[in-house]
Amino acid sequence: MKIEKIIEENHEARLVVEVEPEKMEQYKRRAARKISERGKIPGFRPGKAPYHMVVLNYGEQAVIEQAVDFFIDAEYSNILKEAEVEPGATGTLESIDSLEPPKLTFRVPLAPEVDLGDYHSLRLPYEWSAPAESEVEAALEDLRQMYATTENVEREVQEGDYVLVDLKSETPEMNREGFAAFVRKEERDTEWPYNGFAKELVGMKPGDTKTIQHTFPEDWDVEELKGKEVTMEATVKTVRAVNLPELDDEFAKTTGAGETLAELKEAVRKDVEARSKTEYDDKFFVDLIEKIKEGATFKYHQHSLDHEGEHVLEDLGQRLAQQGMDLETYFKVRNTTREQFIEDEVKPVAKKRFERSLILDEIVRREKLEVDNASLDAEFNNTLSALTMQGLDLNKVRGGRKGQQQLAQAVAMESANRVLTRNALDVLKSIAVGEYKSPEERAAEAEAAAEAAQAEAQPAEAEAETEPAAAEVEAPTAETEPKSEGEAESKSE
Repeated sequence: MKIEKIIEENHEARLVVEVEPEKMEQYKRRAARKISERGKIPGFRPGKAPYHMVVLNYGEQAVIEQAVDFFIDAEYSNILKEAEVEPGATGTLESIDSLEPPKLTFRVPLAPEVDLGDYHSLRLPYEWSAPAESEVEAALEDLRQMYATTENVEREVQEGDYVLVDLKSETPEMNREGFAAFVRKEERDTEWPYNGFAKELVGMKPGDTKTIQHTFPEDWDVEELKGKEVTMEATVKTVRAVNLPELDDEFAKTTGAGETLAELKEAVRKDVEARSKTEYDDKFFVDLIEKIKEGATFKYHQHSLDHEGEHVLEDLGQRLAQQGMDLETYFKVRNTTREQFIEDEVKPVAKKRFERSLILDEIVRREKLEVDNASLDAEFNNTLSALTMQGLDLNKVRGGRKGQQQLAQAVAMESANRVLTRNALDVLKSIAVGEYKSPEERAAEAEAAAEAAQAEAQPAEAEAETEPAAAEVEAPTAETEPKSEGEAESKSE
């Protein structure tokens, strides 16, 4: 075959393939036999009609189309290999340019590429610090709230109350019926519809209505509310006073986090620190990857981005399903269409996610990162435990044993990806803080650690081998009479 390769600007290869007439003739003969097997030609058994009779009955075009299909099935991978093309998606036959000589043109999306630039010179300080004691105390108060009891009261709203509210506004995103607002002493970032809203209700009684105006900042999460002044009517439906449990040992036992108040506080402190560190790490690594992107060069076909967009939409659909909503309903609530939503929100998210994955995959490749069995097993077990806590019953997986095997394979693959991602982020962090070690240095350290562990294990094994066997110590002899008949029988065995 003679192949001409042209790399297009859209990261796609155009391959013009000229096939030897003799080779194409072979595929045409195979095609004619196939056509005659599934068709009926008078005077001939299926598959036995000569070539010219097949052409006479079905036309040469039908034979050529089948021959091209056979040729592509058999030769496409060889064409890519000979042209030194790494595909990013399935290629397409653009045209049959001629039959004398046979010439075909293919278009093949190329695999994504990324040049990270001088990422080893990247620096970003890691400055996480443990949360203040006030945050631990706030978490304890939240825990008390979880175990609190409430009762309806016919009085004005006070700090510490739960309030059921109806909210009406000309802005659809603000309309809610019977949602619960908790009037905290301190504002929280998680309050809806904005921080400080619940305190607007203080002094109101059940049945009271109040007009509230609020201007949302320009960087607000919801696109429709950015920089917008919203007028809303809040109607208090119910006021519920909160009775908090005493913060003592009994409460600690109730939560299951410890037997004493001191143990409970320690457990809460560790949880607060873990969540704080996770939140800091998330932002740290986002900033780190954004810095890498500034010096990186990406090349990928639109097909790759569209494929990632499908995943983004699928993930959103699954999250909505957990809330009892489907995508079409969500689009109506957002007053948008599927096409507009994909253009405005899905594509930017897909681009960010896709380029992030390209960076991490390239780090894995360049830094020669691998998955060790211990980390993989731990991640696999954690994932299965999480799925079980979410209600997954392995015995009820569709497909029986085959379905369970497929699930296990999917979990194993996902677990491996997570471990590799974690390893890649660890390497990037070591670069950012100036503690980078090359793959060779890391391998040498791992080998030294393994040898040290083996050396520690050998003396213990040797000591175990020199100790007399239990049977040799305890077996009765002619000079030692057992204390009981049962003991004699067990020892003689």
